[in-house]
Amino acid sequence: MEKVFRTPLNYEIFKTKYSHDGCETWEDLSRTLVNQVCGPEGADLPKDIKDGIYEIIRDMKFIPGGRYLYYAGRKVKFYNNCYLLRAEEDTREDWADLSWKSESCLITGGGIGIDYSVYRPSGATISRTGGTASGPIPKMLMVNEIGRRVMQGGSRRSAIYASLNWQHGDIHSFLTVKDWHKMPIAGTDKTYWDVKNLDWSFPAPLDMTNISVNYDTDWLLNYYKTGDVGDVFKKNVAQALATGEPGFSFNFFDKENETLRNACTEVASADDSDVCNLGSVNMSRIDSIDDFSNVVQLATIFLLAGTIVADLPYEKVARTREKNRRLGLGLMGIHEWLIKRGERYEVTPELHQWLAVYRGVSDDTSKRWANTMGVSVPVANRAIAPTGTIGMVAGTTTGIEPVYAVAYKRRYLKNKRWHYQYEIDTAARNLIEETGCDPSKVESAIDLASDYERRIKFQADVQDYVDMAISSTINLPPRADQSFSADEFSSVLASYASRLRGFTCYPDGSRGGQPLTSVPYEEAIKALGTEYEEHMVYNDVCDITGGGYCGT
Repeated sequence: MEKVFRTPLNYEIFKTKYSHDGCETWEDLSRTLVNQVCGPEGADLPKDIKDGIYEIIRDMKFIPGGRYLYYAGRKVKFYNNCYLLRAEEDTREDWADLSWKSESCLITGGGIGIDYSVYRPSGATISRTGGTASGPIPKMLMVNEIGRRVMQGGSRRSAIYASLNWQHGDIHSFLTVKDWHKMPIAGTDKTYWDVKNLDWSFPAPLDMTNISVNYDTDWLLNYYKTGDVGDVFKKNVAQALATGEPGFSFNFFDKENETLRNACTEVASADDSDVCNLGSVNMSRIDSIDDFSNVVQLATIFLLAGTIVADLPYEKVARTREKNRRLGLGLMGIHEWLIKRGERYEVTPELHQWLAVYRGVSDDTSKRWANTMGVSVPVANRAIAPTGTIGMVAGTTTGIEPVYAVAYKRRYLKNKRWHYQYEIDTAARNLIEETGCDPSKVESAIDLASDYERRIKFQADVQDYVDMAISSTINLPPRADQSFSADEFSSVLASYASRLRGFTCYPDGSRGGQPLTSVPYEEAIKALGTEYEEHMVYNDVCDITGGGYCGT
């Protein structure tokens, strides 16, 4: 195992997900990727810049998005994690075109996100044929089934996102379209939720798709004027506290038209066929603010080079990229960075300083190097992805998330059967071993499940430095154990809405096939290194706590 990997698990995930011919080691992959993106056949960057980028990737101070890692050294270069689509016209031609765009994007390995708000509500009259409209939800179901049958890039499960405006005529149906708990399966005494817990591969409405409601300036101004969040928002909260969905997409004032999101929602755009371009700075491996500044600069240049080299699924994506050239430079390892400094989970004065560098250096570098390369200046530079898989490869806390749990049971698919192992969180384990601290003193997402406002405030404080959005999912207790009411939660969330671009939560146990389950530290430490097999056969499982695979 290479020294750069902190644990055998981190190394195993790399070998399973990203290692391939010519990229058998992390060092090989790093060099191959940098040569491909930044070398003579790519952006042809100066040698000192190219060498610097190689070093920060080799040392895991910066990790490009998972599509970069997967396509390193391959003939095609579909480096982009996701594509942002819009239902553009309320016509049958657009209805058909949306399916074509969706499939074209999914087969490259990228996820998709679609805003369906332009489609008329169900039951509306169609003047040309004299019929009635079926509404946007059947189209969402159609795209969901495309995703079910398309193995992205031949290697992974589809990641899809769908959204609808809060004033749409079908919004109340949309709010409960994934309430599987209340959907009986004909001829049985089971609901979809019951069967999903037994077999995640069993098809259910929109089970390949994460969904959110779009809230615009009208909603915000009405809230400011009356103090009332409105019936739709209240129902949205009640449903999310029970099932985890729909999420919330906040788009106000000059950002009002940026309703298009990638599958994990951290990249935002107003333009159909826009594209993600992701990579994350790993703060857990950076000790000084000067080094952090250097890593942010080099990482920004790498992502800019990626916009020149990456292959795309169809011509309109290329035109939109040329217009916007969005860079999704993110962060991960933030909570480990705080733990090392003896801080609790909050944006401290020192973290504010580092975030200011993140914002300032990425903006300045993006503009200067776009001019140097002779390309359009990016309209946005920062988006924080959930970094699920690359966070595991680096052995640190993912995105802005806190340590999920000091100890947990991790379920995964192997040879079409579910297996599980007991794990100690890498960041927590390092702290425990280096300082001898009590495992119970390490804050985790499970500990913060009842202190949800601290999680929301943390996201809002970081969002102040991010020009697109943040993908973060707040863990909550099971609905039966929640000590707060839906009205209380609504009031708190609404008070932060103007400082957020999106919000999702996950009540424990609300989805079948849950991959991570918190366990006592003492239980996990006794079983480390042992692989167990479950007796039932399952298929793949979505990253339900992060919303798909973007940035992984």
